[in-house]
Amino acid sequence: MTKTILVVEDEHSIATLLKYNLEQAGYIVETAADGQTGLQKAIELQPDLLLLDLMLPKLDGMEVCKQLRQQRINTPIIMLTAKDDEFDKVLGLELGADDYMTKPFSPREVLARVKAVLRRFTQNVVVEEKEDTQEKLYEFGHLRVYPERFEVFLDDEPLEFTPKEFELLLYLLDNKNRVLTRDQLLSAVWKYDFAGDTRIVDVHISHLRDKIEENSRKPMFIKTIRGLGYKFEEPKTT
Repeated sequence: MTKTILVVEDEHSIATLLKYNLEQAGYIVETAADGQTGLQKAIELQPDLLLLDLMLPKLDGMEVCKQLRQQRINTPIIMLTAKDDEFDKVLGLELGADDYMTKPFSPREVLARVKAVLRRFTQNVVVEEKEDTQEKLYEFGHLRVYPERFEVFLDDEPLEFTPKEFELLLYLLDNKNRVLTRDQLLSAVWKYDFAGDTRIVDVHISHLRDKIEENSRKPMFIKTIRGLGYKFEEPKTT
């Protein structure tokens, strides 16, 4: 199925260049020249991916990202920033962005990032219908995770996750009872651009704990291994 990408960029030349190259690569592309219009289109169109400029008229990119996540719209977001923009990538990711790119960028780089983010997101949310196989399920006490459905339940109540939070949770689950360093998690989940910036891992671990732990200060599932990193454990029953 052809993917739809929404480009929210107020510089006409950049928006035109992005639209042309993405359409040449086979994507359907919609554009918006300010944050307010971009937010409205993102809500109405529900695109497969959002290329979102940081500095926008009417509503900046951070606010657009924040409002989308508050409305539980989990469309993958790649933030576009200029070199001289004061952009805290940890804050951007904390608000729900999945990746970021610094201008100027080449069309080849844009396409590579778009493909990578869409591939990771699709792997998480697409359900493969196979008659002779059982749906994968992680279940730990009151916590249930369905990887193919992109669904998590705690005490039968559905939880909302951004694509990156869900990807991190799955990686922890796939490596249950293994101690994973921050650098390992950074490399496995973020893959590039954040080498050495382990604050991003800590921010997302904190988000996961807030959602799945009964008491995030005394986590039962995601344990901190001092001096090393984190480990997902199944709570011990008494």
